[in-house]
Amino acid sequence: LGQLFTGKMSDHFPKKSMLVWGMLLQALAILGIPLTSNFSLLVVLSVTLGMGTALVYPTFLSAIAGASPPKQRAESIGTFRLWRDLGYAFGAIISGVAADLFGIETAIMITGGLTLLSAAILKVRMPSSPGAP
Repeated sequence: LGQLFTGKMSDHFPKKSMLVWGMLLQALAILGIPLTSNFSLLVVLSVTLGMGTALVYPTFLSAIAGASPPKQRAESIGTFRLWRDLGYAFGAIISGVAADLFGIETAIMITGGLTLLSAAILKVRMPSSPGAP
């Protein structure tokens, strides 16, 4: 539901900022999950994770579409989806191995740490849009 709004937002706000903040929200929520067993706090963390995801997913698609020539747009988005889906598969394998070796809480913390690292990489490496702050 949130993507209905954040998709439109990505047409009006700097994509880089939306991506970095979305990844940060995701990372903080993921890192908080193993630190609590309070149901209300877990609900808040879950909503925060959803908000971060809503910021990130349509904005990635919009950024890729905007950076691709019209004739190459479908191929570029397809390539993004390939790498995204490979990330899901490798993430599942890494999470499973980490959970077996170190426990579920540590596997979740590794996932949160990698998400936080992704936010930092986006902040440093992604060029800002022309005219964006």
